[in-house]
Amino acid sequence: MWRSLLKKWLTPAKLGEFDLIIEPNKTTSDFLFELVQFRELFVFMALRDILVRYKQTVIGVAWSVIRPLLSMVIFTVIFGRVAKLPSDGVPYPIMVFSALLPWQYFANSMSSSSESFIRASSMISKIYFPRLILPTSSVLVSAVDFAISFALLCILMVIYRFAPSARMLLIPVFFIPVTVTALGVGYLFSAIGVRYRDFRHIMPFMVQFGLYVSPVGFSSSVIPDRWRLLYSLNPMVGVIDGFRWCIQGTPLYFPGFVISLVVAVLIFWAGLKYFRKTERTFADYI
Repeated sequence: MWRSLLKKWLTPAKLGEFDLIIEPNKTTSDFLFELVQFRELFVFMALRDILVRYKQTVIGVAWSVIRPLLSMVIFTVIFGRVAKLPSDGVPYPIMVFSALLPWQYFANSMSSSSESFIRASSMISKIYFPRLILPTSSVLVSAVDFAISFALLCILMVIYRFAPSARMLLIPVFFIPVTVTALGVGYLFSAIGVRYRDFRHIMPFMVQFGLYVSPVGFSSSVIPDRWRLLYSLNPMVGVIDGFRWCIQGTPLYFPGFVISLVVAVLIFWAGLKYFRKTERTFADYI
């Protein structure tokens, strides 16, 4: 609106004296083309975040191994030894670790995306680039931890002499919906975190809550049948069940997976829409 007022009251000669204003593209095709155009910056951001994550740390990359191992031990003791919940006929550590793969990928992506603009505040206030690069690159960095944890799972399967099936080749099929969910939540929380700085203090509680309401330390088969559809509104339920179907061969509750997939797409759409709606104000709040 203010640009139309300028054009109405100022002459073209005077308009040329103002600084050039760069605005984000509004159409989907131009927006996607812009992301491809800045692909080198996207790769640079991802590599930078990887180096920063492990720089000046005592154990370095080993932290990506120790953290899921500790979580696996805790869940195995609490749910497997104390509560004695069923493990669908597979070693309990493998059942837990099969769920930790997608969950930690999602949780790490959500946490790092929510703080991506705070870490790059100096860049946002000085230069223009597609803002969507920052939370998206954070998800890519979390994929590196996923690859390390997957290698650790393979070692556990050798230790427990658990022979995998050919369904493990279908893991990328279930990797896509968890990535879509992580991107949608990352876009939403990163946009909220720019305006409300104290939002990052809520993130650990949200991650902890999501961990306990998702079937990570237990099998979703313990949920009564009349509640399984409602329980599948948690998008991580269908993803975790899919990973266990690929790794363990346990039955996949297909209606629940479809519901989780639909919820994941809706989360991605809502997060992207809110991000695009508010991104023009990021520099003001930074």
